[in-house]
Amino acid sequence: MKKKALIVWGGWDGHDPEQVANAYKDILESEDFDVEVADTLSAFEDEEKLMGLNIIVPCWSHGEITPQQHGPVIKAVASGVGIAGCHGGMCDSFHDCMDWQLMTGGQWVAHPNGQHVRFQVHYADKTHPITQGLEDFETVSEHYYLLVDPAVHVLATTRMPIGKGAYTKIGDTSIDLGSTYGVWNFDENEFNDSMEAVGPHITNGVFDMPVMWTKYFGQGRVFYNSCGHSINHFMEKPNLEVTRRALLWAAK
Repeated sequence: MKKKALIVWGGWDGHDPEQVANAYKDILESEDFDVEVADTLSAFEDEEKLMGLNIIVPCWSHGEITPQQHGPVIKAVASGVGIAGCHGGMCDSFHDCMDWQLMTGGQWVAHPNGQHVRFQVHYADKTHPITQGLEDFETVSEHYYLLVDPAVHVLATTRMPIGKGAYTKIGDTSIDLGSTYGVWNFDENEFNDSMEAVGPHITNGVFDMPVMWTKYFGQGRVFYNSCGHSINHFMEKPNLEVTRRALLWAAK
């Protein structure tokens, strides 16, 4: 019998939700899943149907979700249905829903230096089935700063060098002062003449931010990956392979 997946996309268009949802669909169908794709949160309201799934894949940035919509998802995942997603489609969703944040394991709060930052992703655990044999890689995406559940198992991290020289231009990646948010809502007054960040958060020094993690929510397996700002970023080869493995792991 085929495993069953539900992909629900919508919300903010800037994260290419429809295209990313279709990419998830292609991956799952290549692994012989029966896949349903929906563009409405009402797809979450049928609790009995959700209970019969193997995995739920949300692609919904921002927006609002009602208890009638998130309640069945919470119950299904707690009962053993997997959930996996990426970037804003899973952990920049439904800001007012703390149950969603507890289930997914994190919440976006900032992406320093805008939308096209080149950074390294380091696999912190190379023994996990999702990451075994994979090599660290470089990507261009939003460099997500997240509030993260301390109970998660971190698979990959990125260095956030927020001190001197952190946000100088790298290659063809330029600073976009108009597209930064949260505690790093930079303006020209928060960069010196050499375009080095001098904002308030640099006092904390350099640190490693989780990029990918797993956790359990009840009996359900949870996976998150902060990479994949757009469909082009999502389709990068290293990201596709770890995504394929993660979907299979979460759907067990």
